[in-house]
Amino acid sequence: MSIQNRNMSSVVLRLGLGLGFLSAVADRFGLWGPFGERNVEWGNYSRFLDYTQTLNGYWPTSLIPTLGAVATGAEILFGLLIIVGWHTRIAARLGGGLLIVFATAMTISLGIKAVLNYAVLTGIGGSFLLANCDNFPFSLDELLSRRTHFKVISTDVPTSRVAD
Repeated sequence: MSIQNRNMSSVVLRLGLGLGFLSAVADRFGLWGPFGERNVEWGNYSRFLDYTQTLNGYWPTSLIPTLGAVATGAEILFGLLIIVGWHTRIAARLGGGLLIVFATAMTISLGIKAVLNYAVLTGIGGSFLLANCDNFPFSLDELLSRRTHFKVISTDVPTSRVAD
């Protein structure tokens, strides 16, 4: 695969993964419409918490709001970091870890078919693949790397000595 194609792959992975995380959050806050509309899973936060309870029935009910809030916060954070490409490797690894937790809870509660239907394994693989990309074009990581690289180069330029 050429370097240019590899670079574009990381851009597509960043957009797909980041937007996937943010789309799930948008759904639970009703931004895709109310429950019952086409392609809307939850439509509101209450229905999302019901689903969180379904996946985590082995946890005390009192912890479900906390689990839902932590998952939501993590998805917002990882989604934004991955899209803008800031600390991309860390965000991708943590996002993959979150998806592993999600896949495990889904498998225990609903069976492996649910994990396959929602392509969670693909998200996990994509996250870890992104974390191993060589570079991240069109990202803050790249922009900051160039800036730092330029500073290092400009400060390493030898100065001429003035004769005594």
